Amino acid sequence: MQNKFMDAMNFRHACKIFDETKKISEEDMLFILECGRKSPSSFGMEAWKFLVITNEELKAKLRPACWNQVQITSCSHLVVILAGIESLKPESGEVKKRFSRRDMPQESLDMYMDLYAKHLKKTLSSDENIYCWSARQTYIAAANMMTGAAYIGIDSCPIEGFEKEKVEEILELDTKKFQLAMVLPFGYRLNPQPEKIRLPFDEVVEFIL
Repeated sequence: MQNKFMDAMNFRHACKIFDETKKISEEDMLFILECGRKSPSSFGMEAWKFLVITNEELKAKLRPACWNQVQITSCSHLVVILAGIESLKPESGEVKKRFSRRDMPQESLDMYMDLYAKHLKKTLSSDENIYCWSARQTYIAAANMMTGAAYIGIDSCPIEGFEKEKVEEILELDTKKFQLAMVLPFGYRLNPQPEKIRLPFDEVVEFIL
């Protein structure tokens, strides 16, 4: 199993050119999205949303706001990853609802709510701070989706090169609830890729004994 996982890690790369004639099956796309949905999040809040776009007109409209990168229109499925804002605020009711899924006694629920509010007092003080916190977490889900895709032979390309406000406007997002974190195209590579280049293991990893 380790070898299969490492095969996926070696296969994955930031695909620059997708084969526009190949489309991802519904079954495979649902598998990729499940890899994101089941990812870990701070306090278990799952402060994210995945918009799956296959509409070619909408992809073409988004492309200029994404630095005109060809992957936006050539991919099979374009996943727009949103970072939650409102759902992370205690007063929204969502925090309590998500803690309550653990079926804990009221005393424990109150303790978690108090811990959450106190521990994150500065983070929750503004939408900007909340976005910085929740957007970082979306990268965990994105990484799992990319690795899951690579495991079944599907390519991806994480894109942070975009005009955030323009993309949010095109998608008519309520930015009080969700804001754009990443654009993540999925599809099939058109060209063979060279061997993956990475820094040596010893240069990246240090064991502290």
